[in-house]
Amino acid sequence: IGLFLLIGLFVAMPFTQAEARVVVQCPGDVDGDAIPDAVFPAGHAQEGEDNPDYDPDVVCRHMAAGDGFINMADGRLQYIFGFNDVTGVPEDEVMMVSMLGATFPAPTITVAEGQKLYLTLTNVGMMVRPDLFDPHTIHWHGFPNAAPIFDGVPSDSISINMGSSLTYFYNIVEPGTFMWHCHVEATEHMQMGMLGQIYVTPAQNGTEYADPDGSGRTYTKFAYNDGDGSTGYDVEQYLQIAAFDPAFHDASYTVQPLPFALMDDKYPLLNGRGYPDTVNEAELANTAADEGWGPNRFSQKESSLITATQGQKILLRISSLSTVHYYSLGVLGIPMKVIGKGARILRAPDGRNLYYETSSINLGGGEAFDVILDTAGVPPGTYFLYTTNLHNLANDAEDYGGIMTEIVINSP
Repeated sequence: IGLFLLIGLFVAMPFTQAEARVVVQCPGDVDGDAIPDAVFPAGHAQEGEDNPDYDPDVVCRHMAAGDGFINMADGRLQYIFGFNDVTGVPEDEVMMVSMLGATFPAPTITVAEGQKLYLTLTNVGMMVRPDLFDPHTIHWHGFPNAAPIFDGVPSDSISINMGSSLTYFYNIVEPGTFMWHCHVEATEHMQMGMLGQIYVTPAQNGTEYADPDGSGRTYTKFAYNDGDGSTGYDVEQYLQIAAFDPAFHDASYTVQPLPFALMDDKYPLLNGRGYPDTVNEAELANTAADEGWGPNRFSQKESSLITATQGQKILLRISSLSTVHYYSLGVLGIPMKVIGKGARILRAPDGRNLYYETSSINLGGGEAFDVILDTAGVPPGTYFLYTTNLHNLANDAEDYGGIMTEIVINSP
């Protein structure tokens, strides 16, 4: 009897058709472009008046998930899955703007401790592979979510189907260097390029501390809330390690079985590029039009060139989301001091600093390090940061490439 009552109740309930559309949730955003409005914009009934819903501690970003292309440093065109930043794009234009708009790596997200981040993800689908209906998520790797629904792991949270949007909410309470990526069919989607870096600046920023080494230098920017200025820096650069297996990408492009068991990365990448493209400060356009997928899009936007003035300290936020290999990174001629790992300052429970100096660091997929390079006493010139796994200094069959970039120290 209970079963029949349940069926009768189910039949009697009113249902509406599920609607797939682009929807941005951003407190204080009046026009749906994921930018909070301090005053009501032109054309609004209250144009020019203060917006009572505006909160300066609210940060909104809008990312689109889809496909696209990038070129390797040897010129080879690679099909990718990825994200692109559509913050500022009206909701009704997001689909058209984002098709074939994937960038690699994903846009870097920077927020501050104490802010609230509303991060909207819209799945725009695959232009090259319309047969794929893959959902997507955002997983903020290492973030202490209060609710699993925003974690992005499909078994515990929501996945976003094609043509739909979801807004993730993060109450940001911890500084550090993190990563973000799609967690649906993670090995495939991460190998295909759905990964990026996110970092949180500490509440201590803006407070002046003298360098504890007694040099007389002072800092107002820090990697962590150290309380003594020991993580202070002048120049900052983020570096994310990843790598591509061209056979896997080609199989996705040509609708072939995916060779998971044979995955072998041939293109080691730093911020989505191999050397010498890593030191090119310009955004790089792909050559997709040559394959009939034009117009060419700027799909590699992140340079890895590091520039400082002698005497400055450089903070390197280094992470790896490689799906296959471990990698080592070293610097020639400049000491490396590791001050953080896994989005945590290296400090003992009793407050002692556990920083250490080294000539190289080793990273597996999902690991992050915060490293300070002190250029005091370092002669001006060009230095190299590179992988000490020498076989990864290549762009597939082309040598003198891969994971390597330059550090340019200028005279004061």
